Amino acid sequence: MIEIITGRKGKGKTKYLLEKANQAMEETRGTICYVDKSTKHMYELNNQIRLINVYSYPVSSYESFIGFVSGLIAQDYDLDKIYFDSFLTISKLENDLSRLSEAISTLYSMSEKFHVSFVLSISLDEADLPEYIKQFVTLSL
Repeated sequence: MIEIITGRKGKGKTKYLLEKANQAMEETRGTICYVDKSTKHMYELNNQIRLINVYSYPVSSYESFIGFVSGLIAQDYDLDKIYFDSFLTISKLENDLSRLSEAISTLYSMSEKFHVSFVLSISLDEADLPEYIKQFVTLSL
């Protein structure tokens, strides 16, 4: 399953994503990861949620980002959900939006195959998203 929270910068996507991750921790039997571009939100997350600063790893392209996500899934068979804050930035797609549908399609396939849910925040208006991606939008701010 994929859920997308969309809206321009400063609209409250991160706050919503943090609350959603904390709530999910109370309801899941598996593990949860929160992937971000820093550890700034460490104290806002439940301490059982694994906060990962993607910049601590050699993720330099969209392809290496997909490899990084694959590694997260492979190392934890109990992984239930992965939250991606600032998805366009951490996936290295902010300067190549033409590959956004491909990225969501890849994550969808991984979700189906490995039974992991992905929740993403994307700093774009819903109207600016490719048509394929709009079906995954659960909140537009």
